[in-house]
Amino acid sequence: MQSLKTHFPEITEPTWTQLEAWSALMRDWNAKINLISRKDIDRLEEKHLAHCLVVTKVLKLMAGARVIDVGTGGGLPGLVMAICYPQAHFTLVDSVGKKIKVVEDISKQLNLENVEVRNCRAESINREFDFITGRAVKELPLFVNWVRKLSRRGKKHSLENGLLYWKGGEYAEEVDKLKIKPVHVWPIDDFLPGEEFAGKYLLHFRAQDLPQARKPPVIPIQHRIRSK
Repeated sequence: MQSLKTHFPEITEPTWTQLEAWSALMRDWNAKINLISRKDIDRLEEKHLAHCLVVTKVLKLMAGARVIDVGTGGGLPGLVMAICYPQAHFTLVDSVGKKIKVVEDISKQLNLENVEVRNCRAESINREFDFITGRAVKELPLFVNWVRKLSRRGKKHSLENGLLYWKGGEYAEEVDKLKIKPVHVWPIDDFLPGEEFAGKYLLHFRAQDLPQARKPPVIPIQHRIRSK
């Protein structure tokens, strides 16, 4: 954890203390439920925590901001952001019950009163949020289709309301399918040195653009049955 502090000097010591507690709880839970691959858990802070913390370099939230983390898994980036932005409210969503159980337990043990967990699909939520987040959940066209109605328009924070999506590998082809463009693309290795962060990005789409995104094609039921 100490090595990360040099890259994120703006994060306060009390916040680092909570992040260290989060790390310990994640390791405990990962021994019971495979949230992160066994080979990655030894580098939890360097590979996963650091990746999530990059958002603090570009996003400043006003008090009362509402953020939804879709496909939160073990709480990445949702729990990390909830620790870093105590002034904001976070709704963490996943359709897998055992993962939500982990997120709920960790948030309670850390006394994160700004976290709400939901075991459901994003499409079933009928509220609007300032920001939607997701970290390598699905291909962009599918993910955007899930969340296209969840972000309210506006700008009272450092960025315009919308979607913040962590994406690895080549993203251009997926963006082309969307027919909308991100207003910002931040290479992760602009903030963090190391080959493992090369080719990883944080993308920002505006709320008003999301409903205009092209919907992914619907696969006929017969085709899905034959392909199994």
